[in-house]
Amino acid sequence: MLTGSSRGVPSARDIRGPSPLIAIEDEPPAKLVVDPPLPEQLAQGRVFIQYRAENLRVLPVFGKGALDVSPRVGHVHITVDDAAWHFVDASGETVIIVGLSPGAHRVLFELADPTHQVICSKTVEFTVPPRVGAA
Repeated sequence: MLTGSSRGVPSARDIRGPSPLIAIEDEPPAKLVVDPPLPEQLAQGRVFIQYRAENLRVLPVFGKGALDVSPRVGHVHITVDDAAWHFVDASGETVIIVGLSPGAHRVLFELADPTHQVICSKTVEFTVPPRVGAA
């Protein structure tokens, strides 16, 4: 029987990672990949940032008991412009930020375990352009 990978087509495992139904021995470290904002949306003053985690499933699972889950689970802390607060994303979907003033901004993404301990982080810097026709 041919698998997706042997036909040159990525398999489900190639895209989605290991099955969440089987524990992984010696899990590799979790990684965070964050793209720059989508330019079409940024030109309209909206910030759409796509991200993904490797070797960690982004899920709304919290607490000390979830530290023993395998494959590993966690969530993302997101801080805009060095604010004293952050919000949490546990969806793994595109992050959308609106209402930023034109000018330079930065968004910090922190991959965190179920107890909110930061595993790794990435910062995205970008400029929101002036709105056409805005005073």
